[in-house]
Amino acid sequence: MTETRARDAQRQRVYAWEDRVIAPHGGGMIAFAAAQPMVDAIWAELGLRFPPKVEPLPHQARRRIADADRLRLRLPAACPPWVLLHELAHSLTSTAEGASDGHGADFVGLYLQLLIRYLRLDRARLLASLDAAGIAVNLDARPRFLDRPA
Repeated sequence: MTETRARDAQRQRVYAWEDRVIAPHGGGMIAFAAAQPMVDAIWAELGLRFPPKVEPLPHQARRRIADADRLRLRLPAACPPWVLLHELAHSLTSTAEGASDGHGADFVGLYLQLLIRYLRLDRARLLASLDAAGIAVNLDARPRFLDRPA
C-alpha cells in the first residue's frame, strides 16, 4: 500500500494544476456517445491497437467525474475534452494486469502530449506551469504496455 501512495504522490498537485491551467481551456462538452469514436481515433493516431472501451460512470460515483485503466474509460453523460484526455493518459500508463503510474511523471508526460496535440495548448506555457506547481513530468513517456516484452 505504501508503494501506491508514493507512486501517486502528485495526485492532488495534478488536480489543482488542471483546475487552474487546463480547465479554463475546456471548450464544449463531449457527449458520452461521441467518446468511443474519439478514443478509437486518438488510439489509432498514436499507432496503437485495441483501444479501451468507454463505459458509463456508475451513478453511485459521487467523488469522481471519471476514471480509467488500460481496458476501459468510465465517463459521465458528458464531460469536457480535457477530462477525456486525462483518462486516456491513465489508460496509456496502465497495463491490463492493473499496474499504473497513477499521476506520476509518465502520466503527466503523456497527458501533456495529448493536451498539446488535441487541445492545441502551448507546450512552453504548460511546462512552465507544471514546473511552478512542482509536478514531475517525463517528456519521453511512452504507453506503459509498450515497454513490456512480447
